[in-house]
Amino acid sequence: MAGTSEKLRIDKYLWSIRLFKTRTLATEACKAGRVKLKGQNIKPSYEVKLGDVYHVQKGIERKIVLVTGLLDRRVDAKTAVQFYEDQTPVEETVGYKSMFHAPVLKRDRGTGRPTKKDRREIDDLQSSEWWEKDDEIKNPEPKK
Repeated sequence: MAGTSEKLRIDKYLWSIRLFKTRTLATEACKAGRVKLKGQNIKPSYEVKLGDVYHVQKGIERKIVLVTGLLDRRVDAKTAVQFYEDQTPVEETVGYKSMFHAPVLKRDRGTGRPTKKDRREIDDLQSSEWWEKDDEIKNPEPKK
């Protein structure tokens, strides 16, 4: 089932432990510099070693992975978890998940276009503190 081959490429390892959906995506992440070992970008052909700690960035999600076993082919998720240890800080994980629970502006189907009053309420909601913080991140210039 799970082999412990002596040489295993990082792109194949990241694919086999299910961090990436395809091996091509894992290879592209390595080439783009989103997989790091000790702060250094690594190539897709880099040889994985037990005990290595990799920093992997997938979109806005960041993971810190400790290699506990070598896995050369893709297996189910429950088995794959045995071959690595996720050392991502809880704050980062919670912060990533909380982004998906943010309030979403949604109108009921069939209500038509918003009236002027509705539009003002929507604008007031968007200019609240939560949205302003998001704007400050995108535009770090001080407001006058």
